[in-house]
Amino acid sequence: MPSQDRWAEVDDYLTGLLVPEDPVLDHVLSASAAAGLPPINVAPNQGKLLHLLAVITRAHTILEVGTLGGYSTVWLGRALPEHGRLVTLEGDPRHAEVARSNLEAAGLLGKVDIHIGPAQQTMAQLVTAGMGPFDLIFLDADKQGYPAYLDYSLSLSRPGTVLIADNVVRDGRVADPDSGDGAVEGVRSFLELVADEPRLSATAVQTVGAKGYDGFALAVVGS
Repeated sequence: MPSQDRWAEVDDYLTGLLVPEDPVLDHVLSASAAAGLPPINVAPNQGKLLHLLAVITRAHTILEVGTLGGYSTVWLGRALPEHGRLVTLEGDPRHAEVARSNLEAAGLLGKVDIHIGPAQQTMAQLVTAGMGPFDLIFLDADKQGYPAYLDYSLSLSRPGTVLIADNVVRDGRVADPDSGDGAVEGVRSFLELVADEPRLSATAVQTVGAKGYDGFALAVVGS
């Protein structure tokens, strides 16, 4: 069976071939590391996937739940048309400050609104304010909150909205109903809700790479 080293080697090869060096994105990563943010951003090839999904869906409005240092925000923001908007939610004010600086360096602050606070609270505020519908929603925050984020996401969607949820495989532990891990339990509840939701058509894909063994869920809102 291939090892973690082999997965990382393949990631390096694919990224080197298909994801060109980018000084702005490199700056986002280095600035986030210098600020002490945890290195849990998506990998470069995963960031490119998010970008391509936003381009394919011709997204004009994007909601991101979990900003961190803004790495995935830059990937998504670059896919927006001239008058597109991206709303990103971050619970940690320090992370949001780093992200704001990174987005300014990327020339994207004019398209991005950063909301600070617990995601369930800020998503509820978006619903109350009549925000949306969003064309694409990316969930990449605390996994225990995923079931609630799904409910709010549906309120902020329209038929055709694409929903992407990251980190849903959890090193394969998602298949264990007795893991006792809150993150795993949150993901399992989320996936079960997705499966039972008649408005959603969904799948989930396992991934391996430099970030280890994980995966993402992809869903489309129907009528």
